[in-house]
Amino acid sequence: MPGSRTGGPSVQRAVRRPAAPRAPRENPVLRTYTRARRAWDRPLTAYYLILGGSLLITVLGLVMVYSASQITALQMSLPGSFFFRKQFLAAAIGAGLLLVASRMPVRLHRALAYPILAGAVFLMALVQVPGIGMAVNGNQNWISLGGSFQIQPSEFGKLALVLWGADLLARKQDKRLLTLWKHMLVPLVPVAFLLLGLIMLGGDMGTAIILTAILFGLLWLAGAPTRLFVGVLSIAGVLGVILIKTSPNRMARLACIGATEPKSGAADCWQAVHGIYALASGGIFGSGLGASVEKWGQLPEAHTDFIFAVTGEELGLAGTLSVLALFAALGYAGIRVAGRTEDPFVRYAAGGVTTWITAQAVINIGAVLGLLPIAGVPLPLFSYGGSALLPTMFAIGLLIAFARDEPAARAALAMRQPRFGRKRGAGGTLSDRRPRRWNTMRRRASAARSSGER
Repeated sequence: MPGSRTGGPSVQRAVRRPAAPRAPRENPVLRTYTRARRAWDRPLTAYYLILGGSLLITVLGLVMVYSASQITALQMSLPGSFFFRKQFLAAAIGAGLLLVASRMPVRLHRALAYPILAGAVFLMALVQVPGIGMAVNGNQNWISLGGSFQIQPSEFGKLALVLWGADLLARKQDKRLLTLWKHMLVPLVPVAFLLLGLIMLGGDMGTAIILTAILFGLLWLAGAPTRLFVGVLSIAGVLGVILIKTSPNRMARLACIGATEPKSGAADCWQAVHGIYALASGGIFGSGLGASVEKWGQLPEAHTDFIFAVTGEELGLAGTLSVLALFAALGYAGIRVAGRTEDPFVRYAAGGVTTWITAQAVINIGAVLGLLPIAGVPLPLFSYGGSALLPTMFAIGLLIAFARDEPAARAALAMRQPRFGRKRGAGGTLSDRRPRRWNTMRRRASAARSSGER
């Protein structure tokens, strides 16, 4: 063994090991997408979307009702906040209904289906009694409650059809009767036609369209065959064409689709065109809250059917897109609740409510944009009108109750409940004398998982 230059034994140098290969950096865009996907797939996502989305829509609607209705109230020699105060009262009552509906068990919702249907049919028939029913804007579909308070029973007919239809189809599915086409149609379609007939006696075709959409939504969720679905749709289409052709007012509204001048031939398209003017003058960020010009007598029904146009003028494209995003989130959450449940009643009811709110929002916004005929239906949770707000908020409470009732959501909510530590006493141990800590969902996530998700 050769020695070193100093005469000592040679020192063997350690072999340098090659450096471990570095892990490739994760793409920040992919990392953000993965985190967003995990957050989106959590059990409580639908619950938060429904609760937060409906709350934001209602609050923004109150702000816009106050802004859009001031001029109308002053023109009627009323205080400027008159319509806002009535809408705020309806929202407060609706919040109570939402809370009650969100805490009710599913079996109680099913028990209320028949009483709500019977009450809606009775009130809708009462509208046609002379001296009780009253006409507003040419439609005989209101009942006066005294003073400035009125009620529109057809709005409660939507809720009645959703609850009763969901309960009926769920019971037939439990008995394996939905494979027969007559059990799928009877008595669902005859009762729906009864409600439609009572509505059309008052001339309110807009509400009839929403009710028809709910009926088709329930049939689609029940798995109606294509030929049956097409048959019912054809009958409804033929009846719709007849009702439109026999009414000059409805033909005039149909002629105003895409109109750019207030006078489009023989049709008076003043409302439709000024709605487009309001949206066009808003720009990206709007003229400012309360600074609308069209609400000064140029745009009829600025605080009801055409409140979306005033929103576009005052809050701009950013405001209107925010409203559309909130309705899209609400619709997605409703579909998610209907798709993840194993309870047939919950699936039909959640699908019916989602169809109702989504279809009504599309028809209202489409009319304001000039893409659909003006149907005279309010924007859900947003437009002025207590008769429309109360059943809609109860329906939102239904969705919240269904979203909370999912097994994974129940487990996640249970994990979020805080647990207090043991009481600290003078003779306690050191661990007893430590300050209490909240057992948050983050701390307990590693110990218990409901379905592999937080």
